[in-house]
Amino acid sequence: MKFINQSEAGMFILLGFPSSRQMQVFFFGIFLAFYLLTISANMFIVGIVAMDRILKKIPMYIFLSHFSFLEIWYITSMVPKMLVDFLADNNTISYNGCIAQVFFFCALAFTELFFLSAIAYDRYLAICHPLRYTTMMTIKLCQQMALWSWIVGFVCSLLMVIPSSRLLFCAPRSINHFFCDFIPLLNISCSQTPATDVIFYTLAWIIILYSLLLTSISYVQIMRTVYYLPSQLSRSKAFSTCLSHLTVVLTFYGAIIFMYIQSSTKSMLNVDKVASIFYAVVIPLFNPLVYTLRNRDFHAAMKKNLPCVIITFCI
Repeated sequence: MKFINQSEAGMFILLGFPSSRQMQVFFFGIFLAFYLLTISANMFIVGIVAMDRILKKIPMYIFLSHFSFLEIWYITSMVPKMLVDFLADNNTISYNGCIAQVFFFCALAFTELFFLSAIAYDRYLAICHPLRYTTMMTIKLCQQMALWSWIVGFVCSLLMVIPSSRLLFCAPRSINHFFCDFIPLLNISCSQTPATDVIFYTLAWIIILYSLLLTSISYVQIMRTVYYLPSQLSRSKAFSTCLSHLTVVLTFYGAIIFMYIQSSTKSMLNVDKVASIFYAVVIPLFNPLVYTLRNRDFHAAMKKNLPCVIITFCI
């Protein structure tokens, strides 16, 4: 069997979702609608926060605007290529394009994990130390936490991608997925070893569980504080301020853990593709809706700044 290294790998074939031509066109319409709605919703949030003089000085909304900006690039790293493949006869991707997709997908996913931890810490300070919140969570600290979330996410992704650049591939180079991800690459590699799996999953455990630990510590303190509040009304009001974030945490971590903490057996790949649709397409649209649907401050800012945002986007 001929081994092909990274300089000779040429093109990979993305198997995607094999179906009839009519179903491919149907899938194209569905995912295009999700993509456009996600881009529009998240751009709208970024625009509202940027335009409003009050929201752009509140740490929670600074994090939210970063989070929405991240979701735009997160879904863009996967869906446009998938849309093209639905209409193309030959669903190929170059080696460099595949590695780039792996890198940006992992970088944005890891950045989102650390943003969720940063937002949890912000909610912890707001609920557990309300009188000192403005002095503890300053704009400077908020911006530093946002910046470090981006930096750490991209550095962690680099550590994940370096092993993939050392893999050897042999024909046929067919990836049983709709985008390039590390696990499908491992499954088509001729040089895959148990040690490679151990390195990948150990690193995934460390990154995911470390960010989850940071988030959990904040929520344990929040639960303790809420439990000792004097009335049911005050407990409900305090908990409602972090309910939307907690919902996003549970859905995103649940999807990520299902994908990356399981064994990379080939029998699970079709299930993985369906699960990937959830966290790659549905969650980026779900997140902005969760954060804004019941948010009175955002609704007030939206009524005040909606014309300016629409004019800006049209220009």
